[in-house]
Amino acid sequence: MIERTPILNIVTHLILIFGLVVILTPIWLAFVAATHTLQAVNSHPIEMWPGDQLLINLREAWAQSDFGPKFVNTLIVSTGVVLGKITLACITAFSLVFFNYRGRIVIFWMIFITLMLPLEVRIVPTYAVAANALSPFQTIMDAIGLTSLINMISGIEVALEWNLLNSYTGLILPLVATATGTFLYRQFFLTIPDELVEAARMDGAGPLRFLWDVLIPLSKTNIAALATIMFVYAWNQYLWPLLVITDRANYGMVVVQLSDLVPDQLTTGGGTPTWHLAMAATLVVMLPPIAIVIFMQRWFVRGLINTDK
Repeated sequence: MIERTPILNIVTHLILIFGLVVILTPIWLAFVAATHTLQAVNSHPIEMWPGDQLLINLREAWAQSDFGPKFVNTLIVSTGVVLGKITLACITAFSLVFFNYRGRIVIFWMIFITLMLPLEVRIVPTYAVAANALSPFQTIMDAIGLTSLINMISGIEVALEWNLLNSYTGLILPLVATATGTFLYRQFFLTIPDELVEAARMDGAGPLRFLWDVLIPLSKTNIAALATIMFVYAWNQYLWPLLVITDRANYGMVVVQLSDLVPDQLTTGGGTPTWHLAMAATLVVMLPPIAIVIFMQRWFVRGLINTDK
């Protein structure tokens, strides 16, 4: 029984309102700055109400940032990351839950521990692998003497190389591994009744057919939840694209492109940053992930809390 506590209700609502104000204030200031001229944005006191320059600033920010191809690139990378994460997490969790082999619990915990190793921590070795994705295999071949043996027998010098820099592959592949997705799928698969597994086995369904015909249809809400999280994650990537992409004309990403509207004072020799254009561009970059979250909200919530089968 839940007791009626008016005072507690008022306190909790005040806390929620305070949190909402804290979250929305920066967004409101960005929107206001995007509607004024540069002089108004830099004036004191700061403007708190919208102006009439929004459309002008949006057009100028879009033109200066060359957002057209950058949005296409970001959409391709975000979609690729989402598909890769969903596929890899589903297959990994399927193996951990429905196949009985030694060490699967250890493997799961090793995957789970990687949650404490974000991309920023492993950025250097990841970049080294992206510069030559076959370097680990080259190292193994050198260590066991296979490279020397091939060279001695055939006279061929084996030098494996696969450069992923300045490519969609280099932007997507290092980001597809997801401990969060694996954990989410594993927890869902653990709730699948054993009777359903036995019924599928009696009907002659193999592992792949059971995964495709039974588990994936039941996982639609989980897929939606994971896709929403990972799309926002991939869309907002900054550090990784900044490192692996030097050809920004062909492979630039929108979040990285925002920095062009706020030039580095050390390298440009001073000048006033165009904050009104930067805020206008920020609003444009925010729209796709916000739209995805709003559109997927119902499935996102169901995928995180629904346990009915």
